[in-house]
Amino acid sequence: MFENLLNLVKEHAGEAIVKNPTIPNEKNDAAINTAAGGIMDQLKNLAANGGMEKITDLFKGGDVNNSTVVGSISKNVAGELMSKFGINQEQAGAIVKNLIPAVMSNLVKKTNDPNDKSFDLEGIIGSLAGGKLGGVGDMMNKVKGMFGN
Repeated sequence: MFENLLNLVKEHAGEAIVKNPTIPNEKNDAAINTAAGGIMDQLKNLAANGGMEKITDLFKGGDVNNSTVVGSISKNVAGELMSKFGINQEQAGAIVKNLIPAVMSNLVKKTNDPNDKSFDLEGIIGSLAGGKLGGVGDMMNKVKGMFGN
């Protein structure tokens, strides 16, 4: 899943990272990797700490712009960008504002598109669980139930 997420971030990184003078061109790839890693890390963190219902609500077509999940992802990615690239909060905020909602909106769209096999809910849940949870099957059944499957 991470490779597909990384490619999705790359698709949307143009204005936010690549054309942004705040991030030097030689650090664009590192910034893109940081953003993708921050998204994945925050989703895993939310899943591990009882936020699976919030995540599934988002993937059921929730409002990305007003999602607490997207808000926490944005905060996490902004913190990572500030830490790794020495940029200030305003600069990091501008990057995530232009990047994270677009990436998450596209991720939700691709996950719900039966003709797009790049992401599927089962793969996402499995990635978030990291294969470490014995109850991944139970979690999937619960998530499928939320989607009416």
